[in-house]
Amino acid sequence: MSFSNLGLSPKVESAVEAAGFDTPTPIQAQAIPVAVSGRDVLGIAQTGTGKTASFVLPMLTRLERGRARARMPRTLILEPTRELAAQVAEAFELLGKNHKLTVALLIGGVSYEEQNKKLDRGADVVIATPGRLLDHMERGKLLLNSIEILVVDEADRMLDMGFIPDIERICKVLPFTRQTLFFSATMPPEIQRLADNFLHTPERIEVARPASAASTITQRLKKTGDQPAEKREALRGLIREEDVKNAIIFCNRKKDVGVVFRSLQRHGFTVGALHGDMDQRQRTATLDAFRNGEIPLLVASDVAARGLDIPAVSHVFNYDVPVHPEDYVHRIGRTGRAGREGHAAMLVTPKDHKALKAIEALLREEIAWVDGEPDPQEAEEAKSAGRDNGRGRRRGGRSRRSGQKSSEAKTAEPAKQQQADRKSTDGDARPASKSKPAPKPASKAKANSAGKSRSGQGRDKQPVGMGDHVPAFMMRPVRAT
Repeated sequence: MSFSNLGLSPKVESAVEAAGFDTPTPIQAQAIPVAVSGRDVLGIAQTGTGKTASFVLPMLTRLERGRARARMPRTLILEPTRELAAQVAEAFELLGKNHKLTVALLIGGVSYEEQNKKLDRGADVVIATPGRLLDHMERGKLLLNSIEILVVDEADRMLDMGFIPDIERICKVLPFTRQTLFFSATMPPEIQRLADNFLHTPERIEVARPASAASTITQRLKKTGDQPAEKREALRGLIREEDVKNAIIFCNRKKDVGVVFRSLQRHGFTVGALHGDMDQRQRTATLDAFRNGEIPLLVASDVAARGLDIPAVSHVFNYDVPVHPEDYVHRIGRTGRAGREGHAAMLVTPKDHKALKAIEALLREEIAWVDGEPDPQEAEEAKSAGRDNGRGRRRGGRSRRSGQKSSEAKTAEPAKQQQADRKSTDGDARPASKSKPAPKPASKAKANSAGKSRSGQGRDKQPVGMGDHVPAFMMRPVRAT
């Protein structure tokens, strides 16, 4: 099958041919004819299967008729990250070169002024992240009551990033008669509920089992210790052993991205870093350098795990086992794209075996080990060691506290003795008179009984009035007048 059989316009077919695309991918072959006809589409396909062209090409065909008005775009594309939004904008530039369409890219980290100018002139296509789109709506710079086509891309990533309430808010102000194209790599219950609410009798297109890895990717595991130094050494060993043209190294935390980045730099690797705390200019420059081959290694958080189209990534290394099994599929999907051969390796510590089993259960296959599968008892020993260490820390904490108290008591005794010595030697030099030893304190029961006797039978011994402490001026005789 070729693109000429999908119902695209001649202008779009010419642009596709000029871009060098000959044969549509399965998701493109099934989704494009439905989208061109105006029906809603629910597309489920693994990452790297060409989902972007599945909605860009039919949108270009349908937008050939009509023009947008100021602040009232005709189509809206929602993306979870700035990088994905910029990537879709590049696809419009490439495939829409025969169309005179205005594309507005609304993402954070960029000045509002330039974005407002494009909206004021009238944008046929708005590509936005949910947060920045809502900012423009609240400022009164954007009206969505003329939207003809809505695209929600990487919906499961939207869920992970907490954008679902924003999407629901946006969809409620859109025209009811719009066409909705909904794409996701996985279909958890929350995404299914969202699709049921905002799609009207959609055509469900599922070209691969949800959360499955591409068959062109060779997956392997490497066991390593829990210590960060051991993991970094194991990572460097994997990079040196493989014929790495370029690679993305994924870490779970932004802090670890910086640590691994600096470690690889110290060992002579040319490497870049990418995570969500970097400003947009840095992120764009780093991605461009990686695409151009200036940086062969990129250490990144999951901000680079979804939808980034860097076709020639030869390897993906998971420095950390991802917390969510679906993230593993998205991470390794950065390699082996468009039918190319890809390689993925993951470092696994003894504490990671539970998360590893969840990934293998999701993939419905076991991943091979580079240097032999570890002993199953090793994971149990690591777990028990962790529990013992936790109990030891708690016990140690109590013992330290009790030790502190005892040491404080020991140091207090000499201090009291020194204070007593100073009292006995300070002041006038009168010789200390012999005094009777202080009586031992009575027990609690005796003290209570003594208290009762004082409060009861010993009332006659209580002082009357001021007792012996009558002021002297009150004892002076009073003169009779």
